[in-house]
Amino acid sequence: MKRKRIGLLAVQLVFWVQLVAFGQATLHQQQVEPALQDALNLFYKDQFAASREAFDQLRARELSREKAIELEYYQALSSLKGDFPEGTSAMEAFVLDYPDEPLAHEAAWVLGNHFFTAKNYRKAIENFGRLRGIPLSQERHPELLFKTGYSYFQLKNYPQAQKYFEQAKRYRSPFLPSAYYYAGYSAFQQNDFETAVTNFKEAEKSREFSLKVPYMLTALFYQQGDLPQVIAYAAPIIDKTGVENREQLHLLLAEAYYDDKAFQQAAHHYQSFVAAGKGTLSRDQQYKAGVAHYESNQFQIASDFFKEVALKSDALGQVSSYFLGHAYIQLKNLPFAANSFSTAYKMDFNPDIKEEALFNYAKVNLEMGKFQEAVTALDQYLNDYPQGTRFSQAEDLLSDALINTNNYLRAIRHMEGMQQPSARIREAYQKVTFYQAMAYFRDNNPAGTLDFLNKSLRYPEDKSLQVLAQFWKGEANAAANQPNAAIQAYERVFALNPPASDPALIKTHYGLGYAYFNQERYEKAEAQFKAYTDKLRNKREKEQYHDALLRLGDTYYVQKKFDAAAATFQRAIQENSPFSDYALFRAGVVANFQNRNLEAIRLLNQVQANYPNSLYLEDALFQKAQILMEDLNYRQGREVFTSLIELKPNSPFVPFALEGRAVANYSLKEYDKAIADYKKILDEYPNASNGETALVGLQESLSLQGRPGEFSSYLSEYRKSNPSSSNLENVEFEAAKSLVFNQSYAEAIRSLEDFLRNYPNSGQAPEASYYLADAYYRQGSIDKALDRYYQLENTADGNLKTRVFQKIANIEFERQNYAKSIPYLEFSAENARSVAEEYEAVSGLMVASYETGQYQQAVRWADQVVALGNITVDAVPRALLIKGKSLETDGKSAEAVAVYRNLVENYTSEQGAEALYRLAWIQHQEGQYEASNELIFSYSQPFASYERWYGMQFVLLAKNYIAMDETFQAKATLESIVENSSIPEVRKEAQELLQTINQTTTE
Repeated sequence: MKRKRIGLLAVQLVFWVQLVAFGQATLHQQQVEPALQDALNLFYKDQFAASREAFDQLRARELSREKAIELEYYQALSSLKGDFPEGTSAMEAFVLDYPDEPLAHEAAWVLGNHFFTAKNYRKAIENFGRLRGIPLSQERHPELLFKTGYSYFQLKNYPQAQKYFEQAKRYRSPFLPSAYYYAGYSAFQQNDFETAVTNFKEAEKSREFSLKVPYMLTALFYQQGDLPQVIAYAAPIIDKTGVENREQLHLLLAEAYYDDKAFQQAAHHYQSFVAAGKGTLSRDQQYKAGVAHYESNQFQIASDFFKEVALKSDALGQVSSYFLGHAYIQLKNLPFAANSFSTAYKMDFNPDIKEEALFNYAKVNLEMGKFQEAVTALDQYLNDYPQGTRFSQAEDLLSDALINTNNYLRAIRHMEGMQQPSARIREAYQKVTFYQAMAYFRDNNPAGTLDFLNKSLRYPEDKSLQVLAQFWKGEANAAANQPNAAIQAYERVFALNPPASDPALIKTHYGLGYAYFNQERYEKAEAQFKAYTDKLRNKREKEQYHDALLRLGDTYYVQKKFDAAAATFQRAIQENSPFSDYALFRAGVVANFQNRNLEAIRLLNQVQANYPNSLYLEDALFQKAQILMEDLNYRQGREVFTSLIELKPNSPFVPFALEGRAVANYSLKEYDKAIADYKKILDEYPNASNGETALVGLQESLSLQGRPGEFSSYLSEYRKSNPSSSNLENVEFEAAKSLVFNQSYAEAIRSLEDFLRNYPNSGQAPEASYYLADAYYRQGSIDKALDRYYQLENTADGNLKTRVFQKIANIEFERQNYAKSIPYLEFSAENARSVAEEYEAVSGLMVASYETGQYQQAVRWADQVVALGNITVDAVPRALLIKGKSLETDGKSAEAVAVYRNLVENYTSEQGAEALYRLAWIQHQEGQYEASNELIFSYSQPFASYERWYGMQFVLLAKNYIAMDETFQAKATLESIVENSSIPEVRKEAQELLQTINQTTTE
């Protein structure tokens, strides 16, 4: 059009020159006044504002009609040329006022061109129309016809446009090529393709349209359905320099090649169109581009097209999802493939694709190790397509999936429903029932464990698994406190005659040893513990070796095999047993029985020197003091008793240590000190079992000091606190206490309250108050219980105090009053008398510290829980999780990651499932979306039974997809969660994300 504009300007110049010549001749001939000449000079110099003003001043003069018309014309023309607001209206007024004047025709011409240039095509047509029937010059006539046709063309009035273009084509003028081109275009718009082709071919001969016509002709051939002609015409010229609408030519060629199944060429041209960035493919074209690239083995590009089409749920979306799945298989992106097939089989538009997609979904999940999903899909396929082409393949794949699934109960139900299970299915059943038994064992469900172990033993296809199941029957019975059943199960392992090195057999020695030990069948326990320790002594993995070695020493000790016991405990010490403190203590006791007291004291000293926090420190000190007293070394014995009293003021040994120290003081004739110790026993431990001994000692010591009068008051108090066994007070107390033990809490409360009311000064009152609190607690009156416990927290009875503090700690902890529970838990940890008690306290401290934001303390307590070992099934993984979360919350992500990885890789538990989520979340926050997804894909399957965290992992997977702009994968993942998750919070979050995606894709 640039050349056309230049042509128009040239015509206008000719017109102006003619006007100038005409004006000059007229004015000169009429001897126009100098002022009129000056005004025209200004006009010719393009000083339109000045000329407009000059012409306006001349209107006041008397002029002839001819000159007045000329004057009005030039004044209107100056306004138009000078872009004054009244320019067009002045010219239009002139045309209307003087319709028959030649200058009116000129004005119509000028106005037509003015409106044409301004793209006001309706006004252009109106003014050009005033020249209809008016003789025009040879140059002006074709221009008028073309511009009128072009104006109609712009107004999409193609029939009228074509009529004028056809007339313009009769003149050999500069507008001829344009007339052909636009005549062709107008014919094309009217579906007159033959006329369009004829005109375009003529236009193509001109330089101006040679680069424009190829697209139009190609589009015409495509519109006519002449695809061979599209390829024959466009393919040779597609790379021609300067050809217009090249990207559209690529698209037309792509469509033609696709229909011709020339997929490689089609893929090239689809990609060229997209790369140009000047348009977008329709969904249908995106699908075809995907197929073309897929058939050309360009799977990555194919997937980019398919995943856009697949976002919509329709027939095209279904087939695109199916192809997308196969593309991802070729790209070895199995998770994406699974999502794609899942989406395809959930749609019903094409039954054949639905069936194939379901089978492929199952197969891909099986390849990924997602056995639960594979089982579900294969089961559905077998139910829905009993005559399906993949039926036999699906049956074979199902047996493989069942062996590996984590949804054991579903797998078991499926196999139990089979009429005649094959050997392969029986083998799978043996394994899966065993795995379910182990899941129940982890959940502390002995009954469920035993039930499924018996099911596993029903089909002893695998001998090693049979032995293992029999061993775990022993473990489950032992956990259920069924020692005779446990022993019977353990002994059955030996009857199966497994190899001596069978791991299950080795563990059986340990389990059976404990079962015998707990029944005090020490000779049999000795044989099992010895067999166990002998087999593991030189092994790298020690398992429970060190514990078993100590129990072996204990069996020797209780059987008075002191030499063997001493040698065993020494062996534990030399092998750096983690229980060396116990071994030293026991070795010292054995040495004492062997009358090797110096050796005994040396060993007991090592407990105090090397293990100041040992649970056996009190035992070692008391035993050492006793030995010194046996050797009549009263002074050193007194010192050791004093150390015990000062180091462990809440120990139950304290009353006896006070007695021992009193004896030492008495023997050293330091009677005042002896009297003080005896009084302390009677004052602070009135219910101690050595109270009567203390009373006798006090009487003797006071008599030697000549102070017998002091004894009567102590005797009186002792009688109040410790009446004879036939005393009604004691009978009432024991009866009330038995009601608590029999779980008759309402009656116990009444009896204990009566007892405390009747005997307010009884020495048994503190203990009665403790049992009353316990009855309140078990009845559900927590506030009353807690009030009683708090009243007892300052009791002088160390043993009672420990129990009271444990109760207060537990209640405040259960009420989530973590800050209040901490000091009581700390006391309980310091005064624990067993590993179990220590674990309860330390575990509580770990949780309470975490909940109160004391993350460093939480980490410290978690480490102590781990050091105690697997006191409960979930003790260590629970501690590791809290440690990891504490580190993460405290800003120590790198350390947290290490802890989480330990959990994920070593503990298939709920804590491991949460740890996996935390690990993936950390990577998500760091923008490592692919790594986060890879982590979930690699590790999530073993945690599938923990639905909440498994679901949250896949919600996070979808969030990663969204961040990676993989909208289709995100949508497919979320739809699967919404459909399959039974956890409301997981389903809700998935639904909200899915709604956001749907709104975004709709917009």
